[in-house]
Amino acid sequence: MHDQPTNRTLWDVTSGQRLRYGGAILAMALTNVFFFGAPLIGKFAIDVVAEQDFAYGMAPLASWFAGDYAGYLWASAGLSLLVTAIAGVFLYLRGRWAALASEAITERLRQSLYRRLHQVPAGFYDTADTGDLVQRCSSDVETLRVFLATHVVEIGRAIMLLLTVLPILFWLDSRLAWMSVCLMPILTIAAFIFFQKVKALFEQTDEAEARLTATLQENLTGIRVVRAFARQAFETEKFDARNADFRDHSYKLMRLMSLYWGISDFVAMTQLGIVLIVGGRFIMAGTLTVGDLFAFMTYIGMVIWPIRHLGRVLTDSGKAVIALGRVNHILSHEPEAPGVVPAAGRASGALAFSALRFAYSGDEQSARPPELDNIDLTIAPGETIGLVGPPGSGKTSLIRVLLRLYDYQSGSVTLDGHELRELDRHWLRSQIGVVFQDPFLYSRSIGGNLRVGRPAANDEDVRGACEDAAIWESIQSFPERFDAMVGERGVTLSGGQRQRLALARTLLKDPPILVLDDSLSAVDTGTERDILAALRRRQGRHTTLIVAHRLSSVRHADRIVVLEGGRISQIGSHDALAAQPGLYRRLCEIQGQLDTSIRDDLERVANARRD
Repeated sequence: MHDQPTNRTLWDVTSGQRLRYGGAILAMALTNVFFFGAPLIGKFAIDVVAEQDFAYGMAPLASWFAGDYAGYLWASAGLSLLVTAIAGVFLYLRGRWAALASEAITERLRQSLYRRLHQVPAGFYDTADTGDLVQRCSSDVETLRVFLATHVVEIGRAIMLLLTVLPILFWLDSRLAWMSVCLMPILTIAAFIFFQKVKALFEQTDEAEARLTATLQENLTGIRVVRAFARQAFETEKFDARNADFRDHSYKLMRLMSLYWGISDFVAMTQLGIVLIVGGRFIMAGTLTVGDLFAFMTYIGMVIWPIRHLGRVLTDSGKAVIALGRVNHILSHEPEAPGVVPAAGRASGALAFSALRFAYSGDEQSARPPELDNIDLTIAPGETIGLVGPPGSGKTSLIRVLLRLYDYQSGSVTLDGHELRELDRHWLRSQIGVVFQDPFLYSRSIGGNLRVGRPAANDEDVRGACEDAAIWESIQSFPERFDAMVGERGVTLSGGQRQRLALARTLLKDPPILVLDDSLSAVDTGTERDILAALRRRQGRHTTLIVAHRLSSVRHADRIVVLEGGRISQIGSHDALAAQPGLYRRLCEIQGQLDTSIRDDLERVANARRD
């Protein structure tokens, strides 16, 4: 099932885990209740000792330990430890439930992001930066996790502290209570001002980090190209510039946070100083007990530091809002719409293109000419079609339209009589086996790569596909054979081996439609001849489209389609097209002259060696 496009808020993100968060906040409330009991126990114990009067103590304890001050103190200490231990149990539950909720949410977010990246149209990746997408799926999700794991409950804690402590303070002494909270509005206002500033700065810092990640990812992917062109110094300078930009934004963020912490520390300590000075004068005047001042100092410390911490909470809230916005950038993109799955299950491979028009811009009124214009072509099941033409003639675009990586603007394309636009993309692509010029191989064993499209294939079928793709002997030459690891993107294999392994993988899949997109460009002519002979033996088993620049790859095709400027200029067999004026005959002449020149050069080299 596809995820629905969304623009989630932080509240939406907590869906399904709110009960746990509610339990965590309730546990925090009970933690506070028991933590608040400890200062009151201490207040009564201090007053009993200071006033030498059990009338100032807690009634039950005072009656049990009347006249026994040591016993009263020991009992008070034991009771304080008990309530603190109970508070610790609820604090553990608070942390556990908040952690379970946050981890479940972030796991779900990562899954949603990964699924959506597999569901969005191919056009999404035309402008997307891989490094930035990695940043959104990793660092931004981690920012959300930190906020959800700690600060969601902290916000509830700060509110509960205020609602709980303020009545206790006013119950103890309303005059000192007013003095105890006089600077709290300043802290709160400063926290919100800080939140507004840090939110914008964090967005800039996050984007700078994304640019740094993208540069690193790009260079690691293309490290061999960088070395081949001796671009290490240039790329290092480029990385240094990105790194310095990220450092500068991080410095600004840290300076702003340091400024807030410095100011908030000063205000918090000033608040405690006011309580201490005013409370001391009240004690001297005989209107306040030492125990009351102890309770006031303890409670103000319990409240003012969380309020001071509100700046950090708001900071991470700002980060979370920005991070969620970046996550929503992916989740809000419409996934590819589902379509119809034909009842037949497996396609026969009959294709028909009628008045097909396609442009990457998606705009029929665009001044730029379309990549495909008025394409009319009918392909019978099992027929082999060669596609040739100069670069930019529309060969690859036609394959992309067939795979529905992009949708055409007008005209019609049908598979077994079903309009391509109406077919389910997943089903359609399962009917087509594609081998690209630069094939992608997973960083796993050769056997693992071969069985990607057909995991349950038996050894006989695997061998048959490998022999047809002329890769069997190469695999046998490896000490580990099918267990040999190919490295990231198949880096341990040659270009020809990668193409042949990708071809074997596709042949093993045994699709109704086989597409070879210039996929024999890296193999030598002898190997190409063997592969084409194997494909001819399979003729009729697949509807085959061969995109090629070397005419030797298509000369035995049932028909050859010549594309020029997005239009079909010629259709026919190799012999028929080679005999009539046009692009195909010119290509034959050019490649024939090239082949003759190469043979002559090889003969001259061989003669020189003999001499």
